[in-house]
Amino acid sequence: MDDTLLKISDLEIVYQTDLETVRAVNRISLEIKKGRTLGLVGETGAGKTTTCLAILRLLPDRTGKVLNGEILFKGENLLTMKESKLRKEISGEEISMIFQDPMTSLNPVMTVGSQIYEALKYHNENKQSHAELEKRVGEVLELVGIPARRAKEYPHQFSGGMKQRVVIAMALACEPELLIADEPTTALDVTIQAQVLAMMQDLQDRFGSAILLITHDLGVVAQMCDDAMVMYAGEIVESGTAEDIYESEQHHPYTVGLFGSIPDLDKEVPRLTPIDGLMPDPTALPKGCYFADRCPYAEDICREKHPEPVHLSDTHMIMCHRFKGEEASV
Repeated sequence: MDDTLLKISDLEIVYQTDLETVRAVNRISLEIKKGRTLGLVGETGAGKTTTCLAILRLLPDRTGKVLNGEILFKGENLLTMKESKLRKEISGEEISMIFQDPMTSLNPVMTVGSQIYEALKYHNENKQSHAELEKRVGEVLELVGIPARRAKEYPHQFSGGMKQRVVIAMALACEPELLIADEPTTALDVTIQAQVLAMMQDLQDRFGSAILLITHDLGVVAQMCDDAMVMYAGEIVESGTAEDIYESEQHHPYTVGLFGSIPDLDKEVPRLTPIDGLMPDPTALPKGCYFADRCPYAEDICREKHPEPVHLSDTHMIMCHRFKGEEASV
């Protein structure tokens, strides 16, 4: 039995204006199994959020364009699905998204309870009474650690961490099968980050949801994720299970750079080691490896020919010329 919940194949997305074309996502593929958590890691501008917005067809109408690929959710292509079906049956009910900034995700002139109630009512089609939906609002708030009595309060009456909990409550209100979390702990202090992540894991265990987690933090991936993908300049440069990413001795140079730029409690060093340089201009990507200008191992072939994926095992993939010839016989 195939337990694949979401499958993205050869997805290519651009932002197009009269002046330029930004190549945001360049033919990426990924799969998320039921009940598992996939971490999507990379620096700002890698294309992580764009990928997630495409799943729910939330790209800007005029500029965001999907040029190629398909996004299958339980076997149905979300990109060709009727918008009315997507809104009524999928978005918010079977797939929910926790947006990056809770400050801008909540309506400042509506109480938090009414915003959760609105989502529930839209997907209930008169199956439950007003009183039952009001009760469910309180239950969802209690689920994320907010007293039900605070449902009548407005967003400005909550701290940053509590706002994030409200956004998570909205996303979980209909018990979705897939939860997309776009940097859910951004701008939160370390203590609140730990609480939010622990709460998400608890809720996943309770509902059996799959999670697509976008983050910059490799520590969060280690704590939360079953599988991980490293994204750079709109491409997946390395993917595998959490064990592949954290325990294997073979990594893409960009992944090595990410690990080198985070603190190691077992080593005493005067400074962290950042990755030199900047991501390439997405309006004029080089013909070779996109990471070549920042890579300490780059050779002539790296600047002249784009690398192909190399599968070191049936789960571990690296897109780098250095590993050519090391493909596993799977």
